[in-house]
Amino acid sequence: MDLSPHHPFRSAKAREQYLEFYEKKTALWPIQAECKTVSTTYGETFVRVGGPVGAPPLVLLPGGSANSLMWWPNIEALSGAFRTYAIDNLYDFGRSRYVRKPANPGDILAWLNELFDGLDLGKDIRMMGLSLGGWMVSQYALRFPERLKKVILLSPANTVLPIRPEFALRAVLTLVPFRFLTKSFLYWLFEDLVHKEEAGGQLADDLVGEMFLSFQCFKRMPIINPTVLTDDDLQTFKVPALFLVGENEKIYPAQEAVERLNRLAPQIKSEIIPHAGHDLTMVQAEMVDDKILEFLKGP
Repeated sequence: MDLSPHHPFRSAKAREQYLEFYEKKTALWPIQAECKTVSTTYGETFVRVGGPVGAPPLVLLPGGSANSLMWWPNIEALSGAFRTYAIDNLYDFGRSRYVRKPANPGDILAWLNELFDGLDLGKDIRMMGLSLGGWMVSQYALRFPERLKKVILLSPANTVLPIRPEFALRAVLTLVPFRFLTKSFLYWLFEDLVHKEEAGGQLADDLVGEMFLSFQCFKRMPIINPTVLTDDDLQTFKVPALFLVGENEKIYPAQEAVERLNRLAPQIKSEIIPHAGHDLTMVQAEMVDDKILEFLKGP
């Protein structure tokens, strides 16, 4: 594997271009952050830490093709009562740098375990993830429930239901280096955001530019495909969990996902967020934050 000084970027110029963009985007982060890089046997992980020192830890895993900065609409509310750890996932865009390719989901969980040890998080962790990050949270909860206090799954990829073929096809087309394909995908996926006044459309356009730039700057990332949890997995899910999904979710039907959870895993609290889809943390940020905090602060 090529571990050149600019790895995982395509070139030194690509690294410079992306990191310049990344630093400009940090202006959106509304709270003071302590930035850490944690070494693991799988690579170096960049973490954005905020909130009161000594408060209960809350780990935030972004969706695929995103990074820690995706939490900017939510981080101020979440960091009021929790010590937040927003992660740049190791095998995705951002400041983290992998040195070993994952062979299976177990490698992802081993990386997370080393990361949590490096951050000295102990065994009282709250963990939240969106999309691919949500699937990672579900897998970690199944394997290491003793380390977790509570988990939140925000429209997790697969996990509850298989991803629609249309989503997979549209996502694959973003690998073709034409900006209009990236725009078509994100405008479809974030439809509620696009139609939320002028500011929503501008934010959607900004996300199109970010994703297109990221694909141009980074080498092709190693992929571990998310899986759907079995009936047994759901029935034996031990960690207290909250599942939130937008009513207009595109990756799978929201109502069907909630019905499967209610049937097999009634211990998982499930809610549908109105007037939102995969963009629920942006287009309904205040409502989502309120539900998350109510769940985390409850018994």
